[in-house]
Amino acid sequence: MSHPLEPLTAAEVQVVVELLKSQKKATATTRFVSVSLHEPSKNVVHADMEGLPRLAFAILFDNATNTCYEATVSVTRKAMLSWKQVPGVQPTMTIDEQAECEQAVLKSPEFAEAMKKHHGVTDTSLVMVDIWSAGYYGEEADKGKRLARPLCFLRADPTDNGYVRPIEGIRPVVDLNTMEVVRVEELGKWDLPPGEANYAASRVKNQRTDIKPLEISQADGPSFEVDGYQVKWQKWNFVIGFNAREGLTLHHLRYTDGKKDRSILYRASLTEMVVPYGDPGPTQRRKNAFDVGEYGMGMCANSLQLGCDCLGLIRYFDAHLCDSRGRSLTIPNAICMHEEDYGILWKHTDRRLPDAPEVRRSRRLVISSVSTVENYEYGFFWYLYQDGTIQFEIKLTGILSLAAFPKKEKPKYGTLVAPQLYAPNHQHFFNMRLDFDIDGVANSVQQIDIVADEPGPNNPFENAFQAKATLLKKEKQARANLNLETARTWKIINPKSMNSVGEPVGYKFLPGDNSVPYASPNAWWRKRAGFVNHHVWVTPFEDSEKYGAGDYPNQSTGGDGLIKWTEQDRQIEMTDVVFWYTFGHTHIPRAEDYPVMPTAYIGFTLKPNGFFSMNPANDVPPSATKEKKESCCH
Repeated sequence: MSHPLEPLTAAEVQVVVELLKSQKKATATTRFVSVSLHEPSKNVVHADMEGLPRLAFAILFDNATNTCYEATVSVTRKAMLSWKQVPGVQPTMTIDEQAECEQAVLKSPEFAEAMKKHHGVTDTSLVMVDIWSAGYYGEEADKGKRLARPLCFLRADPTDNGYVRPIEGIRPVVDLNTMEVVRVEELGKWDLPPGEANYAASRVKNQRTDIKPLEISQADGPSFEVDGYQVKWQKWNFVIGFNAREGLTLHHLRYTDGKKDRSILYRASLTEMVVPYGDPGPTQRRKNAFDVGEYGMGMCANSLQLGCDCLGLIRYFDAHLCDSRGRSLTIPNAICMHEEDYGILWKHTDRRLPDAPEVRRSRRLVISSVSTVENYEYGFFWYLYQDGTIQFEIKLTGILSLAAFPKKEKPKYGTLVAPQLYAPNHQHFFNMRLDFDIDGVANSVQQIDIVADEPGPNNPFENAFQAKATLLKKEKQARANLNLETARTWKIINPKSMNSVGEPVGYKFLPGDNSVPYASPNAWWRKRAGFVNHHVWVTPFEDSEKYGAGDYPNQSTGGDGLIKWTEQDRQIEMTDVVFWYTFGHTHIPRAEDYPVMPTAYIGFTLKPNGFFSMNPANDVPPSATKEKKESCCH
């Protein structure tokens, strides 16, 4: 039986497209921004998962009228359920617009003239054009238009790494409705950096020769079972989701405890991310990107390759989308799932029984997807562990967004990585939406701070400290940042479900590396990215509140999303809570990040905290050695 939260199939996407075309909702000037599953309401899924109608949600944009529309369609009945215009917004840029924008710049006489004047370049065929969102900076002349403000680079040949020759000082502005360059901003003159640095295997000489093959085999097959997009592994059960905007999502995550199927997370997703740059120079000062709401993380997903992106016995899942004209677009192997060894799960050696140590190997299930947004790659990895732990990790790699710099000068707001070539300082902020259902929907959130006891009769050696739990009752109270001094964490509990010692069952949220924004609160990008103002937000579940920066951050004036919703200061105690987490990576570039960046890692962990009566991995059997087929002791 299929699960109602599984993503749309390719056939279902086409049902939606054909219906909208047949009802004249999509014309020759209309773009399909996205077609995704319209998820059934949570209470319906919990009540009965059989026979639910399949619904789809579509966002369309008419270039001729500069108008956005939303549609809800019954795929089951092939019927339109709703159609509405959304005034004054610019939805996500489509994958087709990105390619068409590049061609518009390359065909522009004004851009060609600027290239000739600044650099003596008469043939623009080797120019690389990276589409960058235009953002919003208070200019009335640009307000309400669908614009892009690309960055350009010059290759030496068709397979060259063009990023090493940024065309500083020339920024075309493209009207995406007409696909015409409306102006070319000439911001100064910088020489093209003189060097080259390629990373493709075909162009890197003297590669290492001392690497031996590393093989991973599972002769008896994997331990997971797959039915469509439903997965069972060890004691975990969940559904894999995917859509054009968020990319990889997880749904209906449960753990079998004895004979009981216990719910933990109903939905987990990346809602938004923003990459602000910290250089006030004329070419760089507008650089920021909302990679989810402006580009579509799912639409930018890679087709993953065995042995390169994923290693081991792999199960792949395809992503079924459509291009902006409604044509079927399937990304093969958009999601990769496999098991991997993760070292020691637990161990103890009784010194009285030195010949009988007890040790268990940790195995984890990995569900991953990788997206390329022009120069950057983002890998999204969910890990499930045998002890009930859930981990999310983002892996950042790809190419630095580089800039030209004058000879014999040192940049103040970045790092020289080669002569006349520098990488600006920048940050990456991610916002996650975690819809918890800890043993049911009525949950509460506690903020946990470690505090030292005051000296006194009850603390004679002045060594005492304790974990202080603050129950969060309303939204504004829940807005919070990390605190190193108190080792701050959060615990999501179900006050009506008690564990074996009479405490509410719960899961602990453990933050990883993080940062704070260094731009002023008055910076234009921060007005649109209010979710960066706090690391943690808690809201009551509301189906329409899905994205930390609001539904349409592209070229918005700001003030939407979490910053707006939580002003209502709604009750969050003993209700269906959503936990939002913002985490940031501050990138002060290194020479070693050039020409391609080694991977950086950032994320968070969820650990059972009173959810089980004891270590749930106590029943993991010992591994067998290959040589003697005996219990493994190392």
